[in-house]
This record gives sequence, structure tokens and C-alpha cells, in this order.
Amino acid sequence: MTHPQTVVHLEHDGKVLLVDDDGIGPQIPVRGRTNIENESRFPTILEVESFDIKWEKLLSIRMNIGGNDFTVIKGYPKIPWPKNWAWKDDLISDNSVHPIARESVYRSIHRLVSKVIVRNSSNQILLARVSRGHFTGHWTLPGGYMEHNEHPSTGCVREAMEELGLELILSKEQPIITQQIFTDEGISFVSFTYHSKWNGELDELQLQEDEISDVKWFDEKSALEIVPSHFDREAIRESLS
Repeated sequence: MTHPQTVVHLEHDGKVLLVDDDGIGPQIPVRGRTNIENESRFPTILEVESFDIKWEKLLSIRMNIGGNDFTVIKGYPKIPWPKNWAWKDDLISDNSVHPIARESVYRSIHRLVSKVIVRNSSNQILLARVSRGHFTGHWTLPGGYMEHNEHPSTGCVREAMEELGLELILSKEQPIITQQIFTDEGISFVSFTYHSKWNGELDELQLQEDEISDVKWFDEKSALEIVPSHFDREAIRESLS
């Protein structure tokens, strides 16, 4: 059957509301189910009202599945914890759950980034010009995506070594933590930015050539002006206060 153009992703402490094609629910997914039968999905606004659920809209996200545009409204249900709803982790591997619902849950997982502000004795900030990724051709703080089961303080040290051949010891300052959703696709990024000191020479560094094309020291004002990343700007700005 045709999927509704707009549905509601209600989530309460890991539980989400699924309904069948007739709007009847809650439906419970089965992990690892490969056949498509009695496909379940998120409810429409009217279907949520039929459950007499009061809820708060948090944001709307846009999806394009199979060349068709859909809107998913993320919301928080103002009800006691719905233990008879589906666990959101269970629906991802069930082919009988519509891809809109599975994609929405996937997008709700934070993307974690770990960066580091490296300063020298002149209080200059080390920036790297990246050769690929989101900020190709631009200057950024060293760092990148965290790996699975990796602490953010470990991630930025690993990235600095991989990208620059730079062995860092982080300072005891608390990391600067920022969060932002940048597009209407609704993917949330969380950045942890740490601090470190290094007074070596730039020609000592061994750049990962397919990722980093150059490194340079910048004074604080210039670094703040040149970085395109929201997270880098916020971290540098906060480190100045």
C-alpha cells in the first residue's frame, strides 16, 4: 500500500509507536525478519489522535525514499513510559518495518566527532587543510569521526597521529562539547574538542597525503575567521573566554 506522505515518529526512552497499514497498533517488530508481511510504519497525525496521545513536536525531517519525498515529524509523547511499544533498536533489522521508520531511527543516532585545539608557546593554533570530506580545501582543527567503542579523548589523539603524525598529550582542561543539526535531514552531530600544547616544527610532521594537504599555525583571530566548521568556530571562540 502507499505510504503516507507525513508520519509521526513518537519516541519515549527507546520505545517507538508502530502501526499497520490500517493504523492499528502498537505493532511489534521481529529482529532479523527478512520477508515483508503486514508491513508496519509510523502513524499519521490523525492516527496518533485516534490513540488519544498528547505529544510535543520536536522537529521535522525530510526523507527521499525511492524518488519520493516524505516528512517525518519527531515528537515526544506526553504519556507514561509505553512498555508495549516497539524497542527502536529492534525495528532496524526487520524488513516488515517500512524503510521510512528504519531510516528515521538510524538518523536519530548522534554522529560523534572528536577534535583538538593544539597551541604553541606563542598561543597560535594549529590548523590542517583537508583534502577530502565535508570541508575539502578548507582549514580545520585536527580530529574527525570517533570509532565504535572509542572515548572522545582517545579519538582526537588517534586522529592527530593518523592525519599529521603528531603525538599529543591532552591538557587537563574539560572538553568543549557542542551539538548541532545542520540540515533538514535531521542528522545530529556532537563534537568534543580537547586542548593540547605542542612546540615542534611543522616540517617534523608526516601528513596523511590523501586527507591533509597542508598545516599551518594561525593566531587566534585568524583561526576563528578562517575555519568553516561551526564546531571549530565555537570551540575556538569558547577557548578565548
